[in-house]
Amino acid sequence: MIYGYIRVSTKKQHEDRQLISLRKCGKHIDKIFMDKQSGKDFERNEYQKMIKKLKKGDIIIVKSIDRLGRNYNEIIEQWRIITKIKNADIIVLDIPILDTTQNKDFLGTFISDLVLQLLSYVAENERKNIIQRQSEGIAAAKAKGIKFGRPKKYKAEDYIHVYKQFKEHKITKKQAIKMIGASETTYYRIINEIKFITESP
Repeated sequence: MIYGYIRVSTKKQHEDRQLISLRKCGKHIDKIFMDKQSGKDFERNEYQKMIKKLKKGDIIIVKSIDRLGRNYNEIIEQWRIITKIKNADIIVLDIPILDTTQNKDFLGTFISDLVLQLLSYVAENERKNIIQRQSEGIAAAKAKGIKFGRPKKYKAEDYIHVYKQFKEHKITKKQAIKMIGASETTYYRIINEIKFITESP
């Protein structure tokens, strides 16, 4: 059996480029497994399903080494499981030397393993750099006063007039909740915030 494996980091990313590469690889792929998940580890549903199905003589094809994963030690370990324990093969389309169906002599295996370790190290470093750049970007944005997280749907200051009508017994609590258009829990939160705004000394 020949399996294709595709990974994108988030559900918003598209797998088109990887899919096209697999279809043009010149081999008949029996099944394609795809995860929409970070490559920081191998706890991915579709990847694990593929590994469980893998048998001696099967082949896994991926577009690039970072699609397999981004953690240096875990990539090396998974490579060992696939090629040594499962006795299957891996083809990395972007790096022809990472094709364990070819050059199975000692020198070929040595060179392939050496290149794998180098590229795995680069993939992990890139993952760490991305995390660092994200952290630095968030810190810089916070320093400029940019706030993160979902904005409040209901702002207390927008409903002070409703609270005043309720306080003056012009409307009931039920009517006030309906005017705000919120749940009862949210209504009480808004009322407490309004009290703080209007009644604080």
